[in-house]
Amino acid sequence: MDIDNGIDTTEGSHLSWRQVWDRRMARHGLTGTASSAPTPSRVADVVAAMCGAHAQVMSAAELSIGARLGGGTRADVRAALDGADGLVKTYGPRGTVHLLAARDLPMWTGALSALPSGPNGLPQASRLTDRQTEEVVEAVAVALADADEGLTVEELSDAVVAATGPWAGDLVMPAFQGMWPRWRQALHLAAHRGALCFGPDRGRKATYLSPERRLPGFRPAPAHEALNSLVTRYLHAYGPATPRQFAQWLAAPPAWAATLFDTLAAAGSLRPVDVEGSTGWLNADDQEPDTETPAAGTLRLLPYFDAYVVGCHPRDRLFPGPAAARALSRTGQAGNYPVLLVDGTVAGVWHLRRSGRKADLTVEPLARLSAARRRALDEEAARIGAFLDTTALRVTVGPVTVGPHA
Repeated sequence: MDIDNGIDTTEGSHLSWRQVWDRRMARHGLTGTASSAPTPSRVADVVAAMCGAHAQVMSAAELSIGARLGGGTRADVRAALDGADGLVKTYGPRGTVHLLAARDLPMWTGALSALPSGPNGLPQASRLTDRQTEEVVEAVAVALADADEGLTVEELSDAVVAATGPWAGDLVMPAFQGMWPRWRQALHLAAHRGALCFGPDRGRKATYLSPERRLPGFRPAPAHEALNSLVTRYLHAYGPATPRQFAQWLAAPPAWAATLFDTLAAAGSLRPVDVEGSTGWLNADDQEPDTETPAAGTLRLLPYFDAYVVGCHPRDRLFPGPAAARALSRTGQAGNYPVLLVDGTVAGVWHLRRSGRKADLTVEPLARLSAARRRALDEEAARIGAFLDTTALRVTVGPVTVGPHA
């Protein structure tokens, strides 16, 4: 966490790292059990609390949500992708695919559409101009407004090119095994502006819908209101945090985030807190650090790009010692590996192989697991097996690569 000695942390505004992990784990639903059945509304509550579930890999998003439901199966998550009280799949933070609580979509679109533009890595000749971007977003909105069943990306591409011009269809964007048309640079921006979200798959193809099909009367919330709400949600789930960490989570400019935090702090909405010599921010009314369920003794298995792993900072505290080398990418990116979480911090990695309704789960801890933690691991594995509706799950603890006896 950034250290800022210029911020006055008044008496009582102090936390230990143990308290920080307790707070974050509890607020992510990773320390308790389910309080109600996994209805679409309950699933939406879980996703809202974690500020969205990364869903580029849908199976990982399902496991992320399942880790916090405390019961049910992935069918419950899929059932929530229908109706205004469940989930919506769209482009969220960092322009990546997320599952969000449908009721929160006005906040998300109001906030994300207000973010300053980031750097464009494409060559100048391949980019959209500002005017072309506006034309594409408008064309997407018009094309989807009357598409009751949604459009595939190919159908949407035809509609956008027809409405704007051949330039929109120029194949200039490097893709997985080819090139994408120029207009697709603005696909996530169209979602951020509230022009599209994902619809039901058509066979193996994704479709896009107007969000009004999911939420009649939908409109993005005013930017000021939406950004304030998003900061509040983020700090509740991931605080104490710095403006730079908030900016990294959103892929937004750090200077912009610093100004936003300064404005909210001046209005009395935020308060500084010291964490063992480092300073971060919490919501001003977040005054009860000792009421959370302790995370000490908690063992969890989190999938690829779980929100807790991606959103929590600082990395050297979340990935202590050898965990950074084992579970972060070469560039320091979190989420590239499913992780073993012990007491709120990363303590190893794991892998799952499925064959029909059978599965093999291998855990590679960075320190030997005590008998109590091995029992906790078996319970966690059983939970995953039940969530995936497996008939047989074999659990293997791999060799300990680093660390003393736990």
